[in-house]
Amino acid sequence: MAFTNEQLERYSRHIILKEVGAKGQKKLLNAKVLIIGAGGLGAPAAMYLAAAGVGTIGIADADEVDLSNLQRQIIHGTADVGKAKVKSAKETMNAMNPDVVVNTYRIFVNADNIMDLVNEYDFIIDGTDNFPAKFLINDACVMAKKPFSHAGIIRFAGQLMTYVPGKGPCYRCVFKNPPPKDAVPTCKQAGVIGAMGGVIGSLQAMESIKYILGVGDLLTGYLLTYDALKMEFRKIKLPNVDNCAVCGDHPTITELIDYEETECDGK
Repeated sequence: MAFTNEQLERYSRHIILKEVGAKGQKKLLNAKVLIIGAGGLGAPAAMYLAAAGVGTIGIADADEVDLSNLQRQIIHGTADVGKAKVKSAKETMNAMNPDVVVNTYRIFVNADNIMDLVNEYDFIIDGTDNFPAKFLINDACVMAKKPFSHAGIIRFAGQLMTYVPGKGPCYRCVFKNPPPKDAVPTCKQAGVIGAMGGVIGSLQAMESIKYILGVGDLLTGYLLTYDALKMEFRKIKLPNVDNCAVCGDHPTITELIDYEETECDGK
């Protein structure tokens, strides 16, 4: 595949990087990334992946844009209030970069449809706001042998980790089961500083780009936490759990589970 003159100019700052080059940019243009959740995390991740020239980006979200979203979900604007988030996201991404194919899925991702989604993509970004979805995404990606980036944000704090099949623990190794209902405050209850989504969602985009390019060290086997008030990042080594219920040597979870819906920490 030969670059057009417009592509050479658009991606010039990538192409001059020895870690990317023309070969790496072609990898990005041929890659497919699925973002589940077009909210606080998914919004910046989607915009940076589109800007980077990731050729096919899927966006799955059943919600409509609400005025309260705009404080952090920067892919949407005031004129988009009431519009499907996936439609608003697609319009912003294609306005930024017409090279990119944006597949939209205005659905609630569940145990019945998630495997059909993840199987079509090279890397998955979890931008959801509830624990049942996070465990579902983890289990589906483990079963489908797909790499993914988990993240969560609340108040002035955020965290993320990356799972790559065969290269470290999964989300369930660290957080075995969803917490009891109402045990964790929601962003609606506890609040979240808007820029936190930008910090953590951009890091999720970076992890997916590094995975596609095959460069650098991914957050496999580590949980990265960020305290914005103290301006501190911590990289915590995670243990391998041989008896994990889904990725262990003898998994006991072999079918996907739709846990009871409870909001938590993503949007």
